[in-house]
Amino acid sequence: MLARLEGAGKQYQSGDQTIVALQATDLELQPKELLLIIGPSGSGKTTLLSLIGCVIYPSFGELYVNGHHINTMKQRELAALRLSTIGFVFQQFNLLAPLTAEENVAMPLKLQGARSGEIRKKVNHALEMVGMSDRRGNLPKQLSGGQQQRIAIARALVTNPKIILCDEPTAALDKDSFSVVMQELKLLAESGKSVAVVTHDPRLKQYATRAVEVINGYVSPMDLGSFN
Repeated sequence: MLARLEGAGKQYQSGDQTIVALQATDLELQPKELLLIIGPSGSGKTTLLSLIGCVIYPSFGELYVNGHHINTMKQRELAALRLSTIGFVFQQFNLLAPLTAEENVAMPLKLQGARSGEIRKKVNHALEMVGMSDRRGNLPKQLSGGQQQRIAIARALVTNPKIILCDEPTAALDKDSFSVVMQELKLLAESGKSVAVVTHDPRLKQYATRAVEVINGYVSPMDLGSFN
């Protein structure tokens, strides 16, 4: 078990009104699985991903990530945990425009204070894993959408995180790029990582181990065969 929610949820105050973004949820993320998180817009999918990613604290219930009890950790401790344990891949890639592909991938290691030799070695390995070594010197604007997403995956991989969280990673990709990116994510899961993907795209079910559905803040198991 790499992450576990025990009755964990999130609520916000808006004036005198309490808005529950995620109801009390029990969920585990295991190594060697690719989990789909499915549901309509505003259902609580991103809130669930943010909890697992240690971006926000639960309002109630307990959250554990990589053996750490998140409820009791300070913000700086959470930041260190995110940097070492969790890789994020977003729909809009979030690459830094002035930096080359290589420099974008190196950024998490620089934030960790890694030495230049270690950075070079790990960046080379991450770029090789996604088949982008030949594009290392390109700026984001010189890359296709699929190539940018593969660089974003390399950046998520470079610290060798145990958990990879993806928010609509294929939404902006063409058919060919979609297949390449999803195959990469599937291989990462098979290598021992836990990969969780928020999506509306039923094409992803062929790559998934299991799925959960989020509706009105409630999380429940979902039969992959019913995802259309």
